[in-house]
Order: sequence, then structure tokens, then C-alpha cells
Amino acid sequence: MTDVVKRYFEAFNTGDLPGMLECVSEDVAHHVNEGTVRHGRAAFAEFCGHMARCYRENLTDVVVFSTPDGKRAAAEYTVNGTYVHTDEGLPEATGQTYKLPAGSFFDITDGLISRVTTRYNLSDWIRQVS
Repeated sequence: MTDVVKRYFEAFNTGDLPGMLECVSEDVAHHVNEGTVRHGRAAFAEFCGHMARCYRENLTDVVVFSTPDGKRAAAEYTVNGTYVHTDEGLPEATGQTYKLPAGSFFDITDGLISRVTTRYNLSDWIRQVS
């Protein structure tokens, strides 16, 4: 069931928010690196919109793994980004670029992503943009 995860990343890399939303369940649980869990497709869409305003990112070296039953998946990748609009509580954005290793973990239910958890090293990102 890694197809939905691959489609999710392809949509991310092309800036296709509707395509990303097609990959997640209506009740998706979105666990972000820092902050509270967001529940539901609408909250996920709001988060993605915010990210698109503040960051321009492209993921490379994406490798997707999954359990034999297809109910869980993981991916590791490199985030190549530009910080374009200051995000509240973070350093000022001046077009700084960054490159970070990151990973995401997924639950898959009825062919859709029902949980996504993303992890990266925030202190490394802050160092790169400061």
C-alpha cells in the first residue's frame, strides 16, 4: 500500500495540495515535529497552506518502506528548502536555504493515509537559517 504514500510525496513535490488531500482520510491524524496533533483533513489542509506560504520545499532521495500487510509505512528523504516568509516564533525569513534529513511515518486505512508523523532536527534547521 505504498502507492498512496508515493502519490502523497509526488503531490507534495509539485505543490499539488488537492492531490495531497486526496491521499489522506477525512479523519487523518497529523503529528507535526513541534506542536499539537491536528485532526481531520481540514486542519491538515490549513497546515499545508501555512507551510506553503512560509517555505518552498522539495523532497529528494525519497525511500518508502511498508509492512507486509500494507497498514503502516515509513519514508526517509532529504528536505531541500527556502525559507520565504517568517513563521511565528522562528528566525526572520530572508530567503535562506536549508537541507535536512527527515522522515515520516504513516498508518494506512482503506487505501488512504490515516496518520502521518513527520520528524526532522529543528535545531539543525534553526542553525541553517540563522
